[in-house]
Amino acid sequence: MKKIIFRFLILIFLSILGLITYLSTIGIKTNALNDQIIKEVKKINNQLELELDKISIILDPFKLKLVLKTIGANLKNKNKLIKLESVKFNIDLKTVINKKFSLSELDINTRTIEIKNLISFVRSIEDNPQIFILEKLVKKGYLIADINLKFDQKGNIKNDFIIKGFVKDGEVKPFKKINLSKINFIFTIQNNEFEFKDINLSYDNNDLKFPELILIKQKNEFLISGKNKNKNFVLDDKKINQLLSNDLSNVKFKSAEFDLENTFSFKINDKYKIEDLKINSLMNLKSSKIVSSKNLKEFFPELNEIIELSDHQIQIEYKKDLLSINGNGNILIQKEKDNINYNFSKSKTNLKFNTSLEIKKNPFHLNFLNYKKDQDDKLKIVILGVKNLLSNEINLKDISIKEKNNKFEFKNLFLSNKYKIKSLSKVNLNYFDNDLLKNELSIKKKDKNYLLNSKSFNATKIIDDLLKADKNLEIKKNFSKNFKLNIKVKKAFLDKDHQIKDLDGYLEFKDSELINANLAGNFSDNQRINFTIRSTSNEKIITLYSDLAKPFVHRYKFIKGFEEGNLDFHSVKQKNNISNSKLIIDNFKVQEVPALAKLLTLASLQGIADLLTGEGIRFTDFEMNFSNKDELMKIKELYAIGPAISLLMEGYIESNDLVSLRGTMVPATTINRTISSIPLLGDILVGKKVGEGVFGVSFKIKGPPKNLKTTVNPVKTLTPRFITRTIEKLKKN
Repeated sequence: MKKIIFRFLILIFLSILGLITYLSTIGIKTNALNDQIIKEVKKINNQLELELDKISIILDPFKLKLVLKTIGANLKNKNKLIKLESVKFNIDLKTVINKKFSLSELDINTRTIEIKNLISFVRSIEDNPQIFILEKLVKKGYLIADINLKFDQKGNIKNDFIIKGFVKDGEVKPFKKINLSKINFIFTIQNNEFEFKDINLSYDNNDLKFPELILIKQKNEFLISGKNKNKNFVLDDKKINQLLSNDLSNVKFKSAEFDLENTFSFKINDKYKIEDLKINSLMNLKSSKIVSSKNLKEFFPELNEIIELSDHQIQIEYKKDLLSINGNGNILIQKEKDNINYNFSKSKTNLKFNTSLEIKKNPFHLNFLNYKKDQDDKLKIVILGVKNLLSNEINLKDISIKEKNNKFEFKNLFLSNKYKIKSLSKVNLNYFDNDLLKNELSIKKKDKNYLLNSKSFNATKIIDDLLKADKNLEIKKNFSKNFKLNIKVKKAFLDKDHQIKDLDGYLEFKDSELINANLAGNFSDNQRINFTIRSTSNEKIITLYSDLAKPFVHRYKFIKGFEEGNLDFHSVKQKNNISNSKLIIDNFKVQEVPALAKLLTLASLQGIADLLTGEGIRFTDFEMNFSNKDELMKIKELYAIGPAISLLMEGYIESNDLVSLRGTMVPATTINRTISSIPLLGDILVGKKVGEGVFGVSFKIKGPPKNLKTTVNPVKTLTPRFITRTIEKLKKN
């Protein structure tokens, strides 16, 4: 009996073992549990419908679980459908025995799903603004995922779920003008942590790579961190302008090619705004092209239309609204490459900058100071400053230009939001200029005004600028505040050969216009020079007197060999911008005036022409009355009288476009004969003896300044006006 029982038990054991072996390896197929499984899925979301074929049931004897698997299931909601590759369910045996059927684990393997269809499916279950926005941003792409869900005893999904998969050929348009395509990556989602690896995408035909990107959900916020590394990134002008901030909108980039490495992190708050953004970047800027500003031509005479940057190493750091950029590399502004080093630090309220430019074989000019860099010497420019982003005002704390022993320093130059000078604390200049003259000058601010002190200063360039047309006494609208400049100069050069000692006085500016001035100094041998400006509500009166006329006259290149003489200039400028002026020069001689020489030759006055190019023609009196408005100068009357010849002329000069002059030229013998024929007055002024001579000539000079045409006609009778003016001068003398 015992043997029978023992054999029976062994048979049962073997049967059970065989059944277990069969169920755990081969299993059985049935649809008996389909309804139960569908009900369990509806517990997750009652809108979901799961379509199942027959299910393979396999026993896991060690975990006391039933593993249910089906191929080709479908997940539906209304008219939306997601096709699944396979679905695997783990069911606790205890729940089956206790007739409380419940899932313990669910594995879903999807087929290739179009992402837009997946978003649309999710939105059909739970429609919210985030999913709606996501549906608008995503343009295309495909997804394959493996989903593992675990359930508690009540059928709720536990937090230790895992979703793995990859995205292929995605396309997203996060902003209106930015499109990201060819998006491929692997992802793992576990509880509140999202991990993305091997991210590849394309932006404007540039391939971008992100080795990793991690997203962690904390309550209603997301913490995101990652890295990316990109090579041979190329942007054109349109793409650069889309990416740049308004602070650089005045810089016109044409292109950029670079390698870039980034590490970054940020937080997205419950209102879907980015916070705590941190970026560390290393950029290798291979090349970049920028449209140059015409204003730079004044400093860089061989300025290229396009400025090129090359081989720049740039460190970029952004943290808590503070952006820091440090870089250096080559810059091609002119013909040869130079080196530039820069540091920018931007906060919400200001932009700090520190830039240095080393110029090697290229030229550099400071025309307003009559300075040019030696072609073979190195020159370094350092600019340190800060821009207030609220007011757009700039403080250039330090501007330094150094070349060997030449130094230019400007301290605390404040510019308004329209780039006008508000104030300047200090200027130090110590350099040799283009005329090889030494300049030592300092300007210091004192209260609202300034004091200019100088041991030696070459004023040649300033005088040249003052003598140019009617704009000569107004500086450009560069100052936003009114001020007075007190001047004390030990030695001022008008040119290489003429110096003024102890130049003293002041210049007063209002609305960037020179309104009052009083400057006085001495030449050698007690010869004086005085310059004044006096302004009223209706007019500006300008005077210049110099015991030496040559330093001013010889600046006109068409006059050579000017000697002796003194100069007296008087001008009145009205509110309508018309100025009426008188220029008087007494007791001088000239040796070469091309226009006059041509007139003398055409008039057959070869003897006087020879005198002009030889010892020179002397004039006792020269007087010109003229007016200026904008680019037009009208010569009302130009009269010159001398022992050999006299001139009377009028006409106009229209800038560099047109010259139109006419007048009368008479040798002195003809003048004497004419005047001596006047009863009684002729005897008193000239005397009885009259030398032989020719009649005078009338002339016209007309055409562009570089192509003047001159005609002459003999005159037998002098005009009453000519005789009257001559008599007036003779009486005066």
